Amino acid sequence: MNVSQPARDRGRILFGAAYYAEYQPTRDVSEDLDLMRDAGFSVIRVGESVWTTWEPRDGEFDLEWLLPVLDGAHERGIAVILGTPTYALPPWLARAHPDINARKKTGQPMGWGRRQEINYHDVDFRRRAERVIRAIAERYASHPAVIGYQVDNEPGIALLHNEDVFARFVLWLRSRYGTVEKLNDEWGLVYWSHRLTDWDDLWRPDGNAQPQYDQAWRTFQAEVLDEFIAWQAAIVREYARDDQFVTTCYSYFVRPAMNDESCSRVLDIVSGNAYFRTQDALALPSAPPTEGAHIGSGAWRIAFAGDRMYSGRQAPFLVTETNAGSIGPQWLTEPPWDGQWRQIAWLLIARGAQMIEYWHWQTLQYGAETYWHGVLPHSRQPGRVYEAIAELGREIAAAGEAVAGLRPRCDVGFLYSEPSRWAAEFSPFLSIRPGVPDPESALVPLHTFYRATFEAGLDARILHVDQLTGSDGGAVSPTFGAESSSRPAVVGLDPAEVAREVPVLVAAGLTVLADRALEWLRAYVIAGGHLVLGPRTGYHDEEARARTGEHPAGLADLAGVAYSEYSTLDGPVPVAPGATISGAGTGWLDYLCATEADVLARYASRGLEEYAAVASHAVGTGRITTVSTVPDDELARSVVGLLGARDDAWTALRRAGGSTVTVSTADAPDGVLRVVHNWSWDETEVVLPQSACDVATGERFTAGDRLTLREWDVRPLLVEAGPRATGTQAPSRER
Repeated sequence: MNVSQPARDRGRILFGAAYYAEYQPTRDVSEDLDLMRDAGFSVIRVGESVWTTWEPRDGEFDLEWLLPVLDGAHERGIAVILGTPTYALPPWLARAHPDINARKKTGQPMGWGRRQEINYHDVDFRRRAERVIRAIAERYASHPAVIGYQVDNEPGIALLHNEDVFARFVLWLRSRYGTVEKLNDEWGLVYWSHRLTDWDDLWRPDGNAQPQYDQAWRTFQAEVLDEFIAWQAAIVREYARDDQFVTTCYSYFVRPAMNDESCSRVLDIVSGNAYFRTQDALALPSAPPTEGAHIGSGAWRIAFAGDRMYSGRQAPFLVTETNAGSIGPQWLTEPPWDGQWRQIAWLLIARGAQMIEYWHWQTLQYGAETYWHGVLPHSRQPGRVYEAIAELGREIAAAGEAVAGLRPRCDVGFLYSEPSRWAAEFSPFLSIRPGVPDPESALVPLHTFYRATFEAGLDARILHVDQLTGSDGGAVSPTFGAESSSRPAVVGLDPAEVAREVPVLVAAGLTVLADRALEWLRAYVIAGGHLVLGPRTGYHDEEARARTGEHPAGLADLAGVAYSEYSTLDGPVPVAPGATISGAGTGWLDYLCATEADVLARYASRGLEEYAAVASHAVGTGRITTVSTVPDDELARSVVGLLGARDDAWTALRRAGGSTVTVSTADAPDGVLRVVHNWSWDETEVVLPQSACDVATGERFTAGDRLTLREWDVRPLLVEAGPRATGTQAPSRER
């Protein structure tokens, strides 16, 4: 199945909301669905949160309660995504089988009263979960409204420390390493007298201080989650029609057991939840990131969320949840300004979204998410939010096939690695402030360079390390009766092909990289790619062991630089003033010495003057630019300005419009979509470099026309097809 088939079959972007009539004190399904139809809704998501509604008592099913919703949706031309309810356990099951409760530490149950408190490895849980999945799928697979299934919801919220999970971990280690002696050698367990004489000697993970152990534990937990999602998907596919897809929705925040790239291999299409701070948090130029924010802050985070979802399969994706109203607790209530719903949706569409779905239709009157505002407020009366979303629904419907099947362009690629994130969570190399380690250390350099790329008007693409180098699948062996689908292997990409399609590739903060990844990066540079190396990249191997030899490991000779010392930084360290590079280093500094590279900037600080902040070295037609620190925004912008990426008339339009204007580009079936944003309260005007048509309004422009962008405005402009630029699209990968 083509992963973008669900939207392409209908020639439109799917548009709608999660709908839980069962949550509402008084239900008026017909009135709700009429309002949805009038707002241009083409899809709703149902059923995934309410196991006790499907199965009020053990083995006693009520499957008909959803039928009026599906029938009513179908009558109004609204499609349905049907969820499996496995992430919210019924109390009768918790009471009958308390051992189903997840353990957050050895012997310490998570307790009940939230969600995902489940050991999804447990046999008693699997039996009941399979039973309810089969009952729902068998009842509704043939319903004409159902276009796909969402298995589970935001998986991976906790690492499981249950006895059976730990026992399975030991078996996994035995399969991976073979002997205790091999494990001792690979993990360096001579340290602190941790050498094992028998597999029974292995200590529990919640008391562990060994980085190598933690890397294995996190890898194992992600594979267990992959198997769980694959298991559900396999059950659903026994009932699904050929025209129905299977997905799950990822949350990219605080999901320690998730590796979205490997999990995505068992799905037909990636789905994700994308929440953002709104109001002035979306203004350009961006304000500094907010410490401790529970959702993304800054317009760049919208594009980043889209690129992150696209990265799972390097293909179009579904947005299963995004802001309808304010999202979060009462102490952080920020309803969007007028226009910001349009801005968020059109930017996500430009990055490959085939569906925009809001959380959720009706704001709840009870529960943990009482102030996660929906399309309708607590009063249930349509108001400002409904009217704004209805306007957007009409725009997307009017755009129709013109924006279906978009492929976002790519000027700069960014390499992402879950093992690097895990390693930096266990042993952070940056601090939030002096003395307070930052568990998101691996993401800070990535975010900094990405933000500078977005604000320079360039389009990005995120690529996972395993997609480049290939993987053997490696999912844990199923143990639940019938063979479950393990995650498929990935065939690696040709470095020369990637160098043609992704001319610049940033690898920053990737502390953990296998030898094969470093070899692939070498081949990319030799094939003509421009590699930007940030601090800490490749310092550790796949076992999280510090590498011996010159650093940057495996690349020092090509990069023409070397370092063996480094330092954390309590404050910014400025670079020496220069013609093209300015700014400061933050957080971390490698004592980088140029052996052959050209030094583009040095530090202007006593004791550090001899070290390079930025150095660049040509390798045939390729190049490596090394940045020895986490740049501040100014230094990041300076480096991005040196990359030689696209500088066409539309990039110039962004500069002419001022720092509040961005342009995102995607290849459309009948041309090129240029989505032009104004992220500010101030009206601005830009001169269009080409003739174009606004796909939302039908308004046509000729080259040289002045386009007025109102406050918080966005214009999706379709430019007629012409010669295709190089370096615009990441290559597909084999399955």
